[in-house]
Amino acid sequence: MGQLGYGLLLAVVSYLIGSIPTAYLICRAHGVNIFEIGSGNMGATNVSRALGLKWALAVAALDIAKGAVAVLMGRAIMASQPDLGVVIGAICAVVGHNWSVFVLAITGKLRGGKGVATSTGTWLLIAPPPLVLVTAGTWGVVALTTRYISLAVLVSLAIGTPAMLILIGQGYVGQVYLFYTLIVAALIVIRHKSNIERLLQGRENKFGLSSRRTQPR
Repeated sequence: MGQLGYGLLLAVVSYLIGSIPTAYLICRAHGVNIFEIGSGNMGATNVSRALGLKWALAVAALDIAKGAVAVLMGRAIMASQPDLGVVIGAICAVVGHNWSVFVLAITGKLRGGKGVATSTGTWLLIAPPPLVLVTAGTWGVVALTTRYISLAVLVSLAIGTPAMLILIGQGYVGQVYLFYTLIVAALIVIRHKSNIERLLQGRENKFGLSSRRTQPR
């Protein structure tokens, strides 16, 4: 199998790994439909509203692991071009999480999460450690001071993306990661469109707010 074949295989497998609907499965195991809770999003923040912090952290850890596994798999499958393999695996895992084929089979709708935890799993293994610390610290400060998880994500993204682009431009990070940086950032912003609208309107839910009803998206 040539590099094209390995790349296609990696893309499909990474997408399927990203598509594993961890939040949906864990909530279903507790008799809850995550799509009918709070924002209706299949992510850790919404799981906290449905099942509490313990299960939210479990979902976040599993979704982070999906991204990390895709990156490691990319390096292994495309050993002759590991950076390209990492980029393919990372992007496809985030796409799978955001638009899960398994959720399509279960619910009839192509839907998923917002890609934050899964992209975090890729970021931890791709970005230089100092940048990881800066973005993680930014997320923590904004989340703790405002209790808006979506705002923390967007601010971290606004810092991390330009910083990564500068590192790429200066040659500290490979040029192929330009595609990863821009595409993953775009995927996160697209999936946070409704959050951005609610933030601007002052209607965004703060972390810790419990809701058993589906809120406007």
